[in-house]
Amino acid sequence: MQLLQLIYFQTAARMQHMTKAALALRISQPALSKMIAALEEELGTKLFVRQNKTILLNENGKQFLEKVDIALRALEDGKRMLQDSVRIDPPFISLDVRVSSHLLPGLLAEYRKQWPNTQFHLLQHASALGSRPDFDLCLSDGANCPPGMEAVTLLREDIVVAVPAEHRLAGRSSVCLEELKDEDFISLPPDKSLRETTDAFCRLAGFLPRIQFESDDPATVRGLIRAGQGVAFLPAITWGGSTGPSVVTIPLEEPYCHRSIALYWPEGRYLSQAASQFRTFTMAYFSGLELSARK
Repeated sequence: MQLLQLIYFQTAARMQHMTKAALALRISQPALSKMIAALEEELGTKLFVRQNKTILLNENGKQFLEKVDIALRALEDGKRMLQDSVRIDPPFISLDVRVSSHLLPGLLAEYRKQWPNTQFHLLQHASALGSRPDFDLCLSDGANCPPGMEAVTLLREDIVVAVPAEHRLAGRSSVCLEELKDEDFISLPPDKSLRETTDAFCRLAGFLPRIQFESDDPATVRGLIRAGQGVAFLPAITWGGSTGPSVVTIPLEEPYCHRSIALYWPEGRYLSQAASQFRTFTMAYFSGLELSARK
């Protein structure tokens, strides 16, 4: 059994299409088919169910893929560990950012003051995390994270409602969700975890928000609030300090209106020295934000 066979098998299993897998591997489709056929012959069993050009793993294939994933991850971890110990190139960190992107420039700028040579590959506005995380660290509220992840909580923040300064509720010290049922809302799109969270809050209060605008741009959301076009749910710490004088944020009375932000990384995988260092720095950075918010 050759290492190349395992890599080819893994790629074909992930893509479920021989021609596309061959293109990704930069080999011909007949060569890929021949390699997989040789692997199946050596193993003494078929691994795929073939449907024209589409291929699906059978039960034997699914079980074998689990072991192949473990083996190839172990080899990749070993390679990274050795490269880490003799590293000449600048440190490199792959960071998947699912929440708090507004804070990202400040976080990275502060980090690079101490480690200016660090290079970052930032994943943003990506689809839901799959079963094979391709990142060192992930900043998330826990939504759509794959299994097998370790995590450390960075902060817990309340969700507040933001209203224009001249709004009827602007002078209140707190409001309950039911008081907002007739409001026009400005919201993130449905695929955003914060939107899913706040929609769930509203359902618990017996209504669905009447959404007039959807935008995944925080600046646009804040601008529409300032223009009197509606109200919005915002995280108190990661968004609350950036609304401006013409927007008022009001605490919600329901005790469940909060979220937690955490840093995730693949369980049991080798974490590079740079990623481990950035993890420690990020924990301290968010701790400082939470302390400042409480003052």
